[in-house]
Amino acid sequence: MRYKFIKDKKYKYKLLEMEIFMILKPKLLKPIKEKYFIFNEKTLKLKILKGYCWDGPSGPAIDTKDFMRGSLVHDCLYQLIRDGYIRSSYRKTADTLLKKICREDGMSLIRSIWVYLGVRIFGWRALF
Repeated sequence: MRYKFIKDKKYKYKLLEMEIFMILKPKLLKPIKEKYFIFNEKTLKLKILKGYCWDGPSGPAIDTKDFMRGSLVHDCLYQLIRDGYIRSSYRKTADTLLKKICREDGMSLIRSIWVYLGVRIFGWRALF
């Protein structure tokens, strides 16, 4: 797996190349018009653009290669919820996608379950 981000002083990580994720269609509350996000409702592709910054895995989690892409899309989706583009009920979908991407990137099943349970129990705090 190739890293497409660098450490950032202000945030934790900064994306160096666009990442594209297939996501389940959220019920948009308003069109997504942000500097670092593009969502195509027809293809269900969320594009996170070069320059986007995020804080990586949260809490007691360890920042490992198998956690980075998952934390990227998860942080992005939570930001879209916080900013009023997506309903808060989409949170569970975002949490499930985090687990799925981490597994695709080589995270063990047991760790991915712990990650999922962590965001299900404590993730609501990041929405305020």
